[in-house]
Amino acid sequence: MAEKDMTTRFGFYGRVSTEDQQDPESSRAWQLTRAKTLVEPRGGVIVAEYFDISHTRALPWKRRPQAAALLEALRRPDRGFDAVVIGEPHRAFYDNQFGLTFPVFNHFGVPLWVPEVGGPIDPNNEAHDLVMSVFGGMSKAERNRIKIRVRTAMEAQTRIEGRYLGGRPPYGYHLVDLGPHPNPAKANDGKRLSGLAPDPVTSEVVKRIFAEYIAGHGLAAIAENLTKEGISSPAANDRRRNPHRCGIAWSKFAVRAILLNPRYTGYQVWNRQRTDEVLLDVDDVALGHTAKMRWNDKDAWIWSERPVHEPLIDIETFHRARDIMAGRGRGPTSHKPHRARHDYVLRGCVFCHVCERRMEGHWANKAPYYRCRFPQQYAIANKVEHPRNVCVREDAIVPGLDHWLALEFSPQRLQHTIDVLLAAADGGNPGAVAQEEAKRRIAECDRKLSQYRAALDAGGDPLVISQWITQTQADRAAALAARPKSKPAVTRDQIARTIENLGDMVQTLREAPADKKNEIYRRAGVRAVYNPANRRVRVWANPPPTDSSHWELVGVRGLSPTGRTCPTTIPNVVYRIRVT
Repeated sequence: MAEKDMTTRFGFYGRVSTEDQQDPESSRAWQLTRAKTLVEPRGGVIVAEYFDISHTRALPWKRRPQAAALLEALRRPDRGFDAVVIGEPHRAFYDNQFGLTFPVFNHFGVPLWVPEVGGPIDPNNEAHDLVMSVFGGMSKAERNRIKIRVRTAMEAQTRIEGRYLGGRPPYGYHLVDLGPHPNPAKANDGKRLSGLAPDPVTSEVVKRIFAEYIAGHGLAAIAENLTKEGISSPAANDRRRNPHRCGIAWSKFAVRAILLNPRYTGYQVWNRQRTDEVLLDVDDVALGHTAKMRWNDKDAWIWSERPVHEPLIDIETFHRARDIMAGRGRGPTSHKPHRARHDYVLRGCVFCHVCERRMEGHWANKAPYYRCRFPQQYAIANKVEHPRNVCVREDAIVPGLDHWLALEFSPQRLQHTIDVLLAAADGGNPGAVAQEEAKRRIAECDRKLSQYRAALDAGGDPLVISQWITQTQADRAAALAARPKSKPAVTRDQIARTIENLGDMVQTLREAPADKKNEIYRRAGVRAVYNPANRRVRVWANPPPTDSSHWELVGVRGLSPTGRTCPTTIPNVVYRIRVT
């Protein structure tokens, strides 16, 4: 143990997530204070901080950006600190995470300090190991209790109060303010209740959809007529929430979703979907779980006891439309044996140039293809010139792609590739102006709040001043929500480490099995766009930084059409392939 006249350099790790219901700055402050209280009396000084925000404790350390960066720093002799201190083990370790993480600290000779053992954890002390294991179990139990309390409260609020519980309003409605939040603490923070009210334009479209469907029109016919008349689809009507959809036409699936949404009856309905946690990789349980949305049976839906917002249709119309849809189904049949599972090495990486949608895997003539059938899923109505079926064979892309990746990331061209990526990274941060404006608005709100509180202490009218405070707190919350996340600068070392992690895998692309090959492409940030007009594929390599190498595995829906795999990405290297 260090003497008081000697200085031990510490790295600090902490975490806060949305489930903790705490302000990140306040949470960081008290965790940091707790860590300093432990190390400073013994000559310790904290020189580096790693603090994860908005990441659940159930995520393993490798999948938390700051925790992963700390693990990466342990490997470097020039890490800048001699030991690591954790202010609150409940927030750092969940379930068996301590047992999976502490051996890494022990391997690199970096002591791990926690307040609960009064100093560094001794790897040979059974009591220390037992204490940390107990805290991991307590952390898991605490999270489970929070989930049970939240779900029970939401069920009661839906059934008894009919409260709107958040999320995007259904097409046909918009949100209206219903007054201050009933929870005094949340009301003081400026939070207010919201409810649904019919949108004067889109509500008529919803009524029309139900009427036409009951009259005998099919889903595709309704979508085609709406698109032909220039009526905005749900994606086009709310572009901010649907940047991943083209929005140029109605989809028959959008029509179907409207016909099956019970909230158009005026009742509040909750628990139509649930979030299941499934293993990210059954062969590597240490990677933890990922969330997957699944539909609940209708018997599990929670309905409000009475209508709580203005209905667009009556409940009889809703049930009639649902019965018609059920009657048009094929009914129970004997299922054929499932076909053999086919692996697609470019799964999630190929996009259509015409509509910018991800192309789906398709097996034909004993070979893998990627196809886009936009006209069969969306009403065209002369909105876009799209071939009926855009299709490209996998082996027309993969050989050229493998050759290019092996060339660009080979030792001979490594420095050139790093130079290209680094030059593209120096283009600046387009969100800097918005970031400064948001900071200015937040500072102005803080100044006003200080003045209002001073006026209240001086004997001002509490009713009037409290209204001022509530409004200013709401303005501050809006400024915080609108503040863009600044894009961290990409360094040469960061690019080099990312490419180094890819190097060995790229050399074995030709021999790798399909599932492993797909992982390599995703980790390299490969995105291929096929243009059927000139039969060319444009390919980007956009590798995420080392400390976010698992982000692309976490996304439930895979890569988005905009190519966003993680908050920070290294700029693209582009390659074009001629499809023969």
